[in-house]
Amino acid sequence: MLLTVRTTHRPATDLGYLLGKNPARLQSFDLSHGRAHVFYPVATEEECKVALLLEVDPIGLVRGRDLDMEYVNDRPYVASSFFSVAIGEVFRSGMAGTSRERQALADTPIPLEAALACVPCHGGEAFLRALFEPLGYAVEPSRAELDDRFPSWGPSPYFGFRLRHVVRLQDLLTHLYVLLPVLDDEKHYFVGDDEVRKLVERGEGWLATHPERKTITTRYLKHQSRLVRDALGRLDDTDDAAEREAHAERAEAAVEAPLRLDERRLLAVRDVLLASGSKRVLDLGCGEGKLVARLLSEPSFKQITGVDASLRALSIATRRLRLETMPAEKRERVTLLQGAITYRDARFTGYDAATLVEVIEHVDEARLPALERVVFEYAKPPLVIVTTPNVEHNVRFANLGPGKLRHADHRFEWTRAELAVWAARVASAHGYAVELAPIGDVDPEVGPPTQMAIFRRGGS
Repeated sequence: MLLTVRTTHRPATDLGYLLGKNPARLQSFDLSHGRAHVFYPVATEEECKVALLLEVDPIGLVRGRDLDMEYVNDRPYVASSFFSVAIGEVFRSGMAGTSRERQALADTPIPLEAALACVPCHGGEAFLRALFEPLGYAVEPSRAELDDRFPSWGPSPYFGFRLRHVVRLQDLLTHLYVLLPVLDDEKHYFVGDDEVRKLVERGEGWLATHPERKTITTRYLKHQSRLVRDALGRLDDTDDAAEREAHAERAEAAVEAPLRLDERRLLAVRDVLLASGSKRVLDLGCGEGKLVARLLSEPSFKQITGVDASLRALSIATRRLRLETMPAEKRERVTLLQGAITYRDARFTGYDAATLVEVIEHVDEARLPALERVVFEYAKPPLVIVTTPNVEHNVRFANLGPGKLRHADHRFEWTRAELAVWAARVASAHGYAVELAPIGDVDPEVGPPTQMAIFRRGGS
C-alpha cells in the first residue's frame, strides 16, 4: 500500500518539517499490523514528494485470532483502515497540525496532491467523488482492471485516485484518515464509544455539514445503530454549538458592556504580564484571539501562543489577527494551536507566563483538577493569571435575571471567598504564591465585577 503527498509550495522541502520526517533519510516504523516506511522520491526547493509505504502480513493478521478474515485477502494491497492507523501513527504531528520549526506553515493552506494506488471503493466512482469533492478536492479516479478472462467477476471495486487542493496538510491527512475506511466500508478493529469521540473530533469543522455525513458516520462506525445515533446527535450539537456560543457571547457582552469589562480585563492582564517581564506568553482558552491581539501590539512579547479547543474560534482568531497578510517579522511571534487544556500537552511547556482569561468557569468543576495539573504541575510557568466572574456582583446588572449566570455555557461562577479558597489550595499544592486583585470598579457591598488571581511560582 502506497500513499504519496506532493507539494510545490516553496521551499517545498519544508514538507519535512510539517511531517517531522527528514527528507534526507529513509525511516521505518513497526506497527501492530505490519511495518511502515517513509521516504522522499523527490526533495527539491521546487517540488517535494513524500511516500508512506505500508507492508501488511496477511497470514499474521489472522493467525491465532478470531477474525472474520481469510488467509488469502486483499489487505496487503489496498488502502484500508490499516492504512488509516498508519497515517495516524507515522504522521502524527502532521495530523495534529503542529510543527516546532514551521508552525505558521502548518496553519497555512498550501498546494497539495495526494495519490493512492489502490483503494476498495464500495459505491464506485460517484461515491468517491461524493466524499472528496464537497471538501474542495479535484478528484482524478482510475478504476483498477480485473483479469478480463473472468468476466463473471464484474466491474472492479478497486480504484486508484489523485486528490488536488490548496489545503492545510492537517486537513488532508485527517480527511484521508476518516474516509479511507468509509470507502472500504470495513474496519479491522473493534468499534465502540471511543470511536464516536474520535469521529466527532476528527470531523470538527467539516463533517457536520458534509452532504454524505450520515453515510460517512454509518460506515465509519461499522453500521452499529446505537453508535451512529450517538455520533449524529453529537454532530448536530456541534453544528448548533457555534450559533449557541455566539449567542451566549453576545448576551454576556451585553450584560457587561456598560462597565467596559472586556477591555478592562485585557488591560489588567496585559499590565501584569508587562510588569513581570514575561517574553513568552501562553493564552489558554484564547477564544477569538482578543488577548493575543492585545499582546501582539506590545513589542516586548516575543512569542504569543493561543490555545483553544474550538476550530471555529481559532478560525475567527486567524481572521481577527489577519495572520495571512501580517508582516513576516510580526507573524513569527504568533502561534495558534488547537488543544484541550484538561489534557497534558508538551506544547504548553517552556513559557514565562500562562493566562486563563474567563476560562475556568467554562470547565465542569469535576474537570478542574485535570486543568490544575496541566497548568500548574506539567506546564508550570513562573506566572499564571486567572480571571473569572464574581457572582456576587451579578445583582448589580440590571439586564441579568435573578439567579442567572452571565454566560449560558458557564458551569459555575464563584464568590470572592470561593475563588480565594480555590486559589490558596492550588498555590499550596504546586509551589506558587497567589495574589488576588479586582478588575472593574469595586462595589462596597458585592465587590468587583471580575476577580483576578495572580500565581507566582516559588513566590517570585
